[in-house]
Amino acid sequence: MKLLLSFLSLCLSILPAAAAAPEFRGVWVATVANIDWPSRPGLTAVAQQRELTTLLDKCQKLNLNVVILQVRPMCDALYVSKLEPWSSFLTGTQGKHPGYDPLALAVEEAHQRKLELHVWLNPYRAWSPTAKGEPAANHLVKSRPDLAKKYGKHHWLNPTHPEVKAHSLAVAIDVVTRYDVDGVHMDDYFYPYPELDSDKKEIPFPDDDTWDAYQKGGGKLARDDWRRDAVNGFVKELYEGVHKAKPHVKVGISPFGIWRPGYPEGIAGFDQYGKLYADAKLWLNEGWVDYWTPQLYWPIAQEKQSYPKLLDWWQKENTKGRLIVPGNYTGKYSAEEIVNQVKRTRAMEAGGNVHFSMKSLMGEKFAKLKELYAVPAAVPAMPWLGERKK
Repeated sequence: MKLLLSFLSLCLSILPAAAAAPEFRGVWVATVANIDWPSRPGLTAVAQQRELTTLLDKCQKLNLNVVILQVRPMCDALYVSKLEPWSSFLTGTQGKHPGYDPLALAVEEAHQRKLELHVWLNPYRAWSPTAKGEPAANHLVKSRPDLAKKYGKHHWLNPTHPEVKAHSLAVAIDVVTRYDVDGVHMDDYFYPYPELDSDKKEIPFPDDDTWDAYQKGGGKLARDDWRRDAVNGFVKELYEGVHKAKPHVKVGISPFGIWRPGYPEGIAGFDQYGKLYADAKLWLNEGWVDYWTPQLYWPIAQEKQSYPKLLDWWQKENTKGRLIVPGNYTGKYSAEEIVNQVKRTRAMEAGGNVHFSMKSLMGEKFAKLKELYAVPAAVPAMPWLGERKK
């Protein structure tokens, strides 16, 4: 009998581990300012490729299942594009070919590891002071300064200009059409976070030209509503356009975690509705998204920005039954806090978590999350999506 039990125990020990319940386990891989990858601009193509595959190996070992790779940080491209120049975060020089196609490699290597690859696109940021060198001749800052306006230390596309919407939509559909990506993702940057002048006064956003044209054309909306309407139109058309191109590709948005102060009662903080002209509640209510990743970047115990209170509020706004997958500031807080947030997410029956950012999933945090993600899990089904075309 002892021999039989020993044999059965041995057999069980070599069986593959059972998969966990479906759970979205994502991570943002930021390329702007070389936050996550490449580690610095100017590395050889071989070194960049080695870093990328090492990063994906780490995701696989942690039993993650979604990698959200930033491929358009500021009207540039980490992939072959006829619409925008190569990113300076690759070579140190905008417009310079890195010697390979990073997105094609990322898609191939991610899929080999059974990871979904979602492309992270910034729809309106045109130039950041973190960029290396000067804009390329075909970058919008140089070729269309009427679209890419100077705003504080940045340049920003004017969301109310119809050519801006057409261009950013074209960029997104181009990527979806030419690459076998699993999702398209946007973060919290719509209109820019307000910048201040030397007197610490908020700098007005430079859209007087389109505002004047709108009024002369008989427009009736107040200026703030007009701005929000432009962003709403972009979000809706992006959702529809991606699914028209490839019905199975998921669309995700990661807005600032608070819609407006006071929602829910007792919550205080930045007003994205009033300052970023982002009516995130509307987008979720209308179902212009397949998964929803509000940036709940505060501790559980921080009452005025309470992680569970905000998660509960967003879940109640989910009138179309989309996947709610909160974003976590894994790089800022302790491993214990992040583990507790993941546990709270599961207890509240949300769809999973997305961690910011890849470089934070190392050391103690890797070990602690590995305990939570001990066995693989599938990305939850989204039955409203179409089938992948063969």
